[in-house]
Order: sequence, then C-alpha cells, then structure tokens
Amino acid sequence: MNTNSNSYTIIYASVMVIIVAFLLAFVSSSLKSTQDKNVQLDTKKQILAALNIKNVEDADAEYQKYVKGDMLMNVDGTLTENTGEFATNYEKEAKEQQRLHVFVCEVDGQTKYVVPVYGAGLWGAIWGYVALNEDKDTVYGTYFSHASETPGLGAEIATEMFQQEFVGKKTLENGSVALGVVKHGKVEKADYQVDGISGGTITSVGVDAMLKTCLNSYLSFLTK
Repeated sequence: MNTNSNSYTIIYASVMVIIVAFLLAFVSSSLKSTQDKNVQLDTKKQILAALNIKNVEDADAEYQKYVKGDMLMNVDGTLTENTGEFATNYEKEAKEQQRLHVFVCEVDGQTKYVVPVYGAGLWGAIWGYVALNEDKDTVYGTYFSHASETPGLGAEIATEMFQQEFVGKKTLENGSVALGVVKHGKVEKADYQVDGISGGTITSVGVDAMLKTCLNSYLSFLTK
C-alpha cells in the first residue's frame, strides 16, 4: 500500500482512533472499579466515625466488627435486610427508590442505630450520619461533612468539637423530630438543641433542616 496516499492516511488515522478509544475505555473501566472501592471504604469510615470509632486503618474489618446489618426501613417502621450492593449515595436511593437505610450496630455489647442524613449548606452539599442508642431517642454520636463550606465558618460542622455537641441529645419531643441546630447563643431546649456555628449561620440552618427532614423520614422506625 502506498503510504503516501490519502487512503492510507485515512485508514491509519481511523485505526489509531479506534485503538486510543479502546485504551481510554479500558483505563476508565479499571479506574472506576478502584474509585468505587475507595468511595465504599470512605463511606464505611464515616459510618464508623458516627459510632465514635475513628482513624481506622482497615475500614472493611472494623465495619464488619461493629456493623451487624445494613437494613432497609419498611413503611411500618420494621427493618428488612438489604440484599443489594453496598450503597454510598443514600440521598439518591431515598429519592429515586424510596430506600431508607438503617445500620444496626453493636458497640461494647450495646445496640446502636446509624442513619444517613443529607442536605444543603451555604455553598453546596452537606451530609453525615447520626448514631442513636437502642432507645432510638438518644444521640450516641454524629459525623458531618461538606463539599465546599467556608473554612473556619460553615466548614466547622466537620470538626469533632461541633459533632460532639450532639452526644446525649434527644431526637424526639412528643413524637416529632426536635433534634436540631439553632442560632448561636439562642439554645432554649438544651435537651434537643445544639448551638449554631458563629459566623456560619446559613450552614447551621442547613444542618438543622437536614436533621429534621431526614430523621422525619425515619419517624415510623424511631417511634416503633
């Protein structure tokens, strides 16, 4: 074949495009598997953090040790085992498939329940997990994170100092979700409310709305 002809150039270019496309697809597929695994590990670490189990080296092993069941809440508040894959986008599952996860855990011989929460802060998404004691009414621990809140202000929701303020708080008052965050210095119901972040009012409001909206979805379970 004449390597200087137009047909050779076209064929050569087409073959190269196909080869490069195949290689890119292969690399993308390989990376996605690793990325998905990393997201799963990070999700497990966040669930463990809500149980006050932090800085773990082997998230899979610690998760298996403390989390006894990944359950789905039924309409009547009962729980059914999740037989599907380990999920990481709980907001999407709740909105598109009406799947509400409850992680049944055991810490020091005591049952704990962990539920995911998600919402919006000032600049983007916020999310986290709330761990409850066996009574389903007392907070055992929390974990919160964010996509892009302001450092030193709204981003403080990701600090242990803020998260520890929830420990021991009650979730329900007269059958309604009362756990939440109020404007800094305006706590009136100390059993249920946490002081908002000074200078992070909108993010604090977002956390409050997130807790009330998401926990309200679990009301039939919490009151059962």
